[in-house]
Amino acid sequence: MAELLDGNRVRDEIKAELLGRVQAIRQRFRAPGIAVVLVGDNPASAIYVRNKVKTCQDLGIYSETHTPPASIATAELLALVEQLNQREDIDGILVQMPLPPQVDAKRVLDAIRPDKDVDGFHPVSVGNLSIGNPGPRACTPAGVIELLKRYQVPLVGAEVVVVGRSDIVGKPMAMMLIHESATVTVCHSKTRDLAEVCRRADLLIAAMGKPALLNDAHIKPGAVVVDVGMNRVTHPAEVERIWPGDQAKRAQLQQKGSVLVGDVSPLSMAARASFYTPVPGGVGPLTIAMLMVNTVTLAEARAHRAGVLLH
Repeated sequence: MAELLDGNRVRDEIKAELLGRVQAIRQRFRAPGIAVVLVGDNPASAIYVRNKVKTCQDLGIYSETHTPPASIATAELLALVEQLNQREDIDGILVQMPLPPQVDAKRVLDAIRPDKDVDGFHPVSVGNLSIGNPGPRACTPAGVIELLKRYQVPLVGAEVVVVGRSDIVGKPMAMMLIHESATVTVCHSKTRDLAEVCRRADLLIAAMGKPALLNDAHIKPGAVVVDVGMNRVTHPAEVERIWPGDQAKRAQLQQKGSVLVGDVSPLSMAARASFYTPVPGGVGPLTIAMLMVNTVTLAEARAHRAGVLLH
């Protein structure tokens, strides 16, 4: 029977491990600090930011949230980022995506100082990941690696298929797995015979943002499946396709207006995988946990540069 990879459990382990590190920084230097920039009033982004702020409070990390209006121009946002770059009490800067269409998101992300790039998206951070240098890592794929290691999923020599090639998940995920000595194939919308490629995988990682696109045809029996997707299904026909005859899911749709599902059919994962991540409760909790790891690591580096001995 398939076993769940419990992201909530691993998140709690990581938070417990961080408490001592945060305490040492606070005692000998100052509280680690993170600034979050939340532009406009995207409800999903607002919930995500609230969860980040709460986690900071749990750990004793200083956090502040800047909420410029959705009408902000690129130059104004760049000026805010530069102010935060200069702040000695801020170790990490996070600009919440997506940004409004009139803002040049790439310019804004590239303006964050690499030593404050808590999301791991800056070209310098990506370059450090590529050649194996230390530095902040993209939080979601870093969380996947933590999850797999703590459940002792073998990675050395494993045949891994990553479905999705985004800069946020797919590409850094592939690079991190290569550093773990896995054999990695990256699939995308132009891949020929996706199902055949996926069925080769000992470890299948789905990160393309398509509700339950992958199913029985894509999963080798006994494979480990990590579903990074988080999609809201709002149409009854889609709910019936994904959960045929499931009255509870129909009722949830009527009550809440949507049902959460990943990029892999949950029924297929449960039937064919050896281990798999639930949605929600799998990869999601680890993204914020790894954001906290990056923040604390950047604060430790800043303390070290200031000549402060933490250990």
